[in-house]
Amino acid sequence: MKLRIAIWAVAGAIIVLSWSFCFMATPANNLGNLWILVYLACPITYLGRHYPHPVSLYSVLVVNIATNALVGTVVEILRRQYKQAHLIRH
Repeated sequence: MKLRIAIWAVAGAIIVLSWSFCFMATPANNLGNLWILVYLACPITYLGRHYPHPVSLYSVLVVNIATNALVGTVVEILRRQYKQAHLIRH
């Protein structure tokens, strides 16, 4: 279970890095409807966009890793409970 949660956390880091490369290649004003995907993949970017102080890439990276690890923990707990309930029924 720890490995799966670590994979979720690494996925969060990859998401942040891929969006940062996208922002380096494209001006933020030209993203249009892609902001919806950005807000879903990195929720702290919403705060960074509407908060008067800039949010650094490192803080976004850390928060998104923690968020994805938390989501991964919940998903893995639910997956384990479903798997045990499925084994008991059969």
